Amino acid sequence: MTALAQDKIVAVVGAGAMGAGIAQVAATMGHQVLLFDSDPQAPGRAIAAIDKFLDAAVVRGRIGAAQRTAVVDRIKPCATLADLGGAALVVEAVVEDLRVKQKLFGDLEKFMSPEAILATNTSSLSITAIGRHLERPERAVGMHFFNPAPILPLVEVVSGLDTAPEVATTVFDTAKAWGKRPVHCRSTPGFIVNRCARPFYAEGLRLLAERAVDPSTLDGVMREVGGFRMGPCELMDLIGNDVNFAVTRVIHAAFFGDPRYQPSLVQQTLVDAGRFGRKSGRGFYDYRPGTANPPPATAPAAPRPNRAIIEGHLGPAEALVARIERAGIAHTRSESRDGDGAIVLDGAVLRLTDGRTATMRAATHERDLVLFDLAFDYGQAKRIAVAAADQARAAARETAAGFFQALGMAVSPIDDVPGLVIMRTVAMLANEAMDAVQAGVASPEDVDLAMTNGVNYPRGPFAWAEAVGLQRLLSVVDHLADHYGEDRYRASPRLRRLVAGSVNP
Repeated sequence: MTALAQDKIVAVVGAGAMGAGIAQVAATMGHQVLLFDSDPQAPGRAIAAIDKFLDAAVVRGRIGAAQRTAVVDRIKPCATLADLGGAALVVEAVVEDLRVKQKLFGDLEKFMSPEAILATNTSSLSITAIGRHLERPERAVGMHFFNPAPILPLVEVVSGLDTAPEVATTVFDTAKAWGKRPVHCRSTPGFIVNRCARPFYAEGLRLLAERAVDPSTLDGVMREVGGFRMGPCELMDLIGNDVNFAVTRVIHAAFFGDPRYQPSLVQQTLVDAGRFGRKSGRGFYDYRPGTANPPPATAPAAPRPNRAIIEGHLGPAEALVARIERAGIAHTRSESRDGDGAIVLDGAVLRLTDGRTATMRAATHERDLVLFDLAFDYGQAKRIAVAAADQARAAARETAAGFFQALGMAVSPIDDVPGLVIMRTVAMLANEAMDAVQAGVASPEDVDLAMTNGVNYPRGPFAWAEAVGLQRLLSVVDHLADHYGEDRYRASPRLRRLVAGSVNP
């Protein structure tokens, strides 16, 4: 390993929440930390916040009082940039503005040794551009922590065009020695997480724009069906709609207006209204005292079906068969009539969504067609989203609800949109990840590691692709493209090539 030795000094520029968190991480691992901020009072406030954070850890028994004191004592506030000259690694966590960072790096270079590493905690700005005017641009690198830095494990180690490989390796090994889970990536807009996560927000916002679901139902389905820790609306409210919207606009502009990253009018309206989320008291939800937000839409109790015929293989939904057996529903299996798996009930036919609407599929298949969504784990899911064809009789909707309720699942009816909620989101997440790998941003393994550790996805995009099947995912993306007629839903060339070559993702 080429990690910084414990006796090497680490400097942090910017004493806000991120800077304080990074300082705490480095000091916890035994480094002396020099903390600077343009506001002379900020380092003192940051150290006090760190002391309070560690005091809570002492109360919980996670660390000892002596360790807390030692960590705090290792952090020294500094009055000028010149005071940072002895540091082997400088991590800046100042405002997300390219010109500010360029000037800061230029000023720092005057005081640092030629061997010092200048790292930026930027979440989306170009590392190449930040180091452009340096005399030693090879010493500039991205070291992107996630907030809160002492808790979240991911660190994106970002190499610009001029970053020396040994510099990136040192930062990677240092982050690993600090107990983090680092990933290597190339400096392109959004790096790994902020790029690959765009569909998580974008597809949810698209569903809201089409009035297919309300925020509570969207989030409930993402949590209880998809296995995500938070749904897109509650996550955007937590991040701040203003912040999330700004990141989307930056990435959209950085990709020269690529429609895959197009911002949403739904979110812009919230930002225009000052509904930033938790910090402003209102966003997609109302956080003001005394208010209660609605629960996910849930179908009323319906009659239990007497029997079911399972046609063909249900693909990712095959685990439903075990639930049918546990529920004591009489069932038989038969060959598929059309090569596609189905659950045939008295008065309804249930099929897993393939990216087409139920109405379109019913025009050439069954009238009483009800589609159900992808689930993270059909054996454990507490809820399922369903959409009925416009042609379907009311009894078909009730039959579908009664079937899933008999399996112990709450049922959330949504409008008949292509791909429903989870399937379209997962397909577009995997599609975006494929494009990122195609562009050499990161490896498939690092993409999955980044998405599971940076934003707590239940599985990474490539793991989702393996679970769902590449051909199925490609069909979903192609069907979305056919439905909308937009380049936003173009399939990744890598995904299409993998399907054609039948190789691992």
